Amino acid sequence: MTYTRDPRVDAYIDALPEWQQDICREVRDLVHEADPELAETIKRTVRPYFVLDGNVCALLAAKKHVNIFLYDGAIVPDPEGIITSGHDNKTARMISVRQGEAINKGALLAMFRQIIANNRAGGWRKLKEQG
Repeated sequence: MTYTRDPRVDAYIDALPEWQQDICREVRDLVHEADPELAETIKRTVRPYFVLDGNVCALLAAKKHVNIFLYDGAIVPDPEGIITSGHDNKTARMISVRQGEAINKGALLAMFRQIIANNRAGGWRKLKEQG
């Protein structure tokens, strides 16, 4: 898959242990697959963010896992139960992936696509107000 890469995101991923690099690259490819117009950037000094008409997701490598923050205002359905934390969070929920764990690509891709659709419709805050 080809997409415009932010060299700062490359630097963030390249500095991680190999198993975390693999997870981050898999998520990066998947979020770009969700929409070719998606852009990547760095926010909060070093954290990779993926944006399209608002935040879609961010990555944060921790000691024993990689966190994928989903900026969905908890309105995107999670029928396969891939959310691991922040179920009642008002802005973002999280998926933690540990070494050796597989990412449910189909479920995550569907969530990315719904977050992007919500962003294009004005964002989750606007959608919550209308709902």
